[in-house]
Amino acid sequence: MEIRKPDESEQELILSLSPQAVQEGTVGESAPDTDKAKKLIESVLQKGGCYWAAFEQDQLLGWSLVGKGKDSFTDRPFGFVYELFVLPGYRGKGIAEQLLNAVCDQLKSAGYPEVRLSVHAQNRAIELYQKMGFTEKTITMNREL
Repeated sequence: MEIRKPDESEQELILSLSPQAVQEGTVGESAPDTDKAKKLIESVLQKGGCYWAAFEQDQLLGWSLVGKGKDSFTDRPFGFVYELFVLPGYRGKGIAEQLLNAVCDQLKSAGYPEVRLSVHAQNRAIELYQKMGFTEKTITMNREL
């Protein structure tokens, strides 16, 4: 398996699959169309974010979208994982863990002291993140009105 930045056509493929990633990541709570997902992602890319993707013989297995953030209380910069997604046929093979390790290494090399991500409370990926050393930093709560 190779983890690298995707070329332009590979990035277009990832963008076309992003609505599925958002829908699964929010456990069905959000189902953006391709245009909305593309606008959200382009905002991250325009601010210096980038994709890292996993390939096996040029076959896309999964990807991560990473960027930067700044703590609103301390102004301390951090790396941020906006998306981590493995295509259904390739799940359960450790690809998400390898992708996350690779992007964490890249963010560390770029000088970020920490990496953050947000995850829906019902998403099974929480177990992976905890296994990899992520801990709860803030908790966002809601109440239906």
